[in-house]
Amino acid sequence: MWKAVVTAAVAFVLLFCRSSTLDNGLARTPPMGWLAWERFRCNVDCVDDPYNCISEELFMQMADRLAEDGWKELGYNYLNIDDCWMSMDRDEQGNLYANKTRFPNGIKKLADYVHSKGLKLGIYLDFGTHTCGGYPGSIKYLQKDAETIAGWGIDMLKMDGCYANVSDMSWGYPDMEMYMNKTGRPILFSCSWPAYAGGIKVDYSVLAKHCNAWRNYDDIQDSWDSVTHIIDWFGDNQDVLAPVAGPGHWNDPDMLIVGDYSLSYEESKAQMAMWAILAAPLFMSNDLRSISPEARSILMNKEVIRISQDSLGMQGRRVIKDHNGIDVWTRPIEFPDIPSYGVAFLNRRSDGIPYNYTLTPGDLNFKCGSCLGYQLTDVFSGQDYGHCAPFQEFTVSIVPNGVVMVYAVPTSLDVTSKLR
Repeated sequence: MWKAVVTAAVAFVLLFCRSSTLDNGLARTPPMGWLAWERFRCNVDCVDDPYNCISEELFMQMADRLAEDGWKELGYNYLNIDDCWMSMDRDEQGNLYANKTRFPNGIKKLADYVHSKGLKLGIYLDFGTHTCGGYPGSIKYLQKDAETIAGWGIDMLKMDGCYANVSDMSWGYPDMEMYMNKTGRPILFSCSWPAYAGGIKVDYSVLAKHCNAWRNYDDIQDSWDSVTHIIDWFGDNQDVLAPVAGPGHWNDPDMLIVGDYSLSYEESKAQMAMWAILAAPLFMSNDLRSISPEARSILMNKEVIRISQDSLGMQGRRVIKDHNGIDVWTRPIEFPDIPSYGVAFLNRRSDGIPYNYTLTPGDLNFKCGSCLGYQLTDVFSGQDYGHCAPFQEFTVSIVPNGVVMVYAVPTSLDVTSKLR
């Protein structure tokens, strides 16, 4: 009898620990996919703007594009609904349900469709009393909402923090993670807690136990200024942010706006490169039905994606700040036997001509050890800079508001022979 009681107590403790600690096996590399918000916002006018409104049809069309146009094969496999999908009220049992006009078949049917395409479906909730768009919040319904979305077959949850007290988030987000784990369905959990708590005023070691990714800073807008403000904030706070990023838990600087209205071709390359250096989730927010070939080529660049998805999972750092208008960022990349690096040279100048920037690998504090130097390749242009010894100068030419991204592979006698 006593043995049975002890066994039951141990089982209860193990179950509780498993249910309250993030162990869903997800996001071992930064998640990739598509998210509606920046491009489509809270457009619910399906009468006058049916092509762009938040609706079942919009998400089915985006699922088709992800599955049929080569995105899925590159890793873009999450299709994420954002705010404004719900009815304005819960049902009589307190359950959330989708707007019946814009989502006539419900979220479960949409999830089934997305899954049939080999993709995963994400959805949006808000921890507070209401979503940012004024729809029902989850603060009094965390367990019910976790069970609801799991029952629908949801694969990712973005939980916002509008209309909530920041002091409540320290228990609210962990509780939501616990309830989702109890459903038995693996659901990638993206939290907004840090963004509402001032970005660096949270204990990230605690956050990493409950969230697979988290928004740290302001929402991105469709502008180059917005992109650079985010990059600067991550650089200024990198000593806090970089150590907590890694497999299963990532800092999130927000969506990729490549393919939208404001960024030039060079600025688009810069955002893609910097998000890869930052080990950031790569969630496009654009119209995949009409995206330009130029934007597509940037987002589908396999070498940039390889850096983004590196299994080592280390977030890059700004190692040179505003040297003649140039910022330099590096990210250690896993390589057989010896580490390699992704390097982004970001031009902050506006003087109208490309800037030639000269330095050595040694200036970047590469951990070369006994290597002979580095094989340097531009991941966008394919330009081969050749072999560069640790203290040998090389020069990159960077256009205004642009980036040069280099993959630096250390060379030894053995590695050099493999690269030939």
